[in-house]
Amino acid sequence: MEGCPGHLSGFDFRIMPKVVLLLIGSNVFMTIAWYGHLKFKWLEGKPLIVAILVAWGVAFFEYCLQVPANRLGYMTSHLSGYQLKIIQEVITLCVFIAFASLVLKERLTWNYALSFACMVLAVYFAVAFRPSA
Repeated sequence: MEGCPGHLSGFDFRIMPKVVLLLIGSNVFMTIAWYGHLKFKWLEGKPLIVAILVAWGVAFFEYCLQVPANRLGYMTSHLSGYQLKIIQEVITLCVFIAFASLVLKERLTWNYALSFACMVLAVYFAVAFRPSA
């Protein structure tokens, strides 16, 4: 599809793995910040403010990876803000599926799996076809 107008033009595919790895790392931290307090025994019985402050502290590390990922993707790999957001959302779902299974002990049901597949298709449509400016 090399000759298709706008098809993946301007992307630096050497940078994409770095962007994706940074986004995966950031989403691990954010998932722990948002949902870890639901199952971590050491937070049981603690006031809500303690859970909030712990989550906020964990979220700091998410930002330390998310901001460089977005800057790298936007400035070096020429991803649009929309593309970065859609890619990030699918990574968030992948990380959450693992977290929900391993930590929350929740099963991935067919309706959630189908919803996830729609998000994967969203990444394809967002990245594979670049509208002309």
